[in-house]
Amino acid sequence: MNDTTTRNNSVWRKTPYANLVRYEPSGKYFARVRVRGKLIRRSLKTTQLGVAKLRLTDLEKAERQRAGHQTAVAEGRMTFGDALAIYRQRLQGNAALKPRSKVYVEQRMTALVKSWPGLEERDVRRINKQDCLAWAAGFVRRAAASSFNNTAATLRLILEIAVEAGGIYDNPARFIKRVRVLPKKLQLPGHDEFLRLVETIEQAERVRGGGSGALVRFLAYGGFRKEEAAQITWGDCDFEKKEITVRGDPVTGTKNWSTRRVPMIADMVELLGRLRRGRAGEPDSAGVMTVRNCIEAMDRACQKLGLSRLTHHDLRHLFATLCIESGVDIPTVSRWLGHKDGGALAMKVYGHLRDQHSVAMAQRVTFGNVQHGQNEEKEKSEISGTAN
Repeated sequence: MNDTTTRNNSVWRKTPYANLVRYEPSGKYFARVRVRGKLIRRSLKTTQLGVAKLRLTDLEKAERQRAGHQTAVAEGRMTFGDALAIYRQRLQGNAALKPRSKVYVEQRMTALVKSWPGLEERDVRRINKQDCLAWAAGFVRRAAASSFNNTAATLRLILEIAVEAGGIYDNPARFIKRVRVLPKKLQLPGHDEFLRLVETIEQAERVRGGGSGALVRFLAYGGFRKEEAAQITWGDCDFEKKEITVRGDPVTGTKNWSTRRVPMIADMVELLGRLRRGRAGEPDSAGVMTVRNCIEAMDRACQKLGLSRLTHHDLRHLFATLCIESGVDIPTVSRWLGHKDGGALAMKVYGHLRDQHSVAMAQRVTFGNVQHGQNEEKEKSEISGTAN
């Protein structure tokens, strides 16, 4: 045995569990498993034995499934479900993809399988161009444009795995065309309509109970996403600086993982002050909102008042719209909303408000000649009236 072999053996420590070893220099555990004659050694990225055991089980299962898929392809057999399983493994192992993005892709996979009966069991060689176009023609009629495009893209990516593995020669889903995504026309309530909406919800809650009215106000006064509002605690509300911290939690917090601070408008200060006085005994770690969903309460109130239906995200639009109409510049509003594009998206959605505001402000700009001419006409009119 040479020195290199001795040194390699000394850095690896066996454990009481099969296929699990410990790398002494770092203390991390590694999987050392043989699948169909191939030795696989992979870091489990933990120094905790209990965690390593769980990850080892998942890794062994994934590797054996992958080997099974590869064998099936080599023997000329590969179902769509086989390709789907490989795609799902890659999806979950993609560290660059945000957790919420992974959840959304999973939803697209579920929608795809549900809308195409028998797809998982079908041999990829039996999926052709006409099959894909027939599915697309049916699915596009009952799905939103963005949902259709993303589901079709998921279908293409899954079938691309079959191409990559040699199961099929060409990707039949490449013939599916994207549909145009039209921007949603905002139908937001006016000032008085919003107040009537909230009052209607709160009147109903005096009978039913609940905190939907407070959540409607909270979302509209702060421009938060529904998931963000659910995570805001009393400790995040700084009443001295009059600002609210929105945490950048990759799973339950902000959409882009970043932390931001949103100033409290006067209505927000009044709302939070009233809620805090009513729940003075709660710790700073307690959530400000007691409910996470107010869509049903808004639906009932909108129907009763004859208003257009509102969603949680419409309340975020309402906040941005009011800010811009009040004279706040779009880049600032964009930061408050948590956008990371310098205001590009906000300009696209709310740019027309900026243009209207610009025209109104332009009427105030003068070099004096117009005003002077108006005064002269007024004086002539007054003189003429006196003479008559």
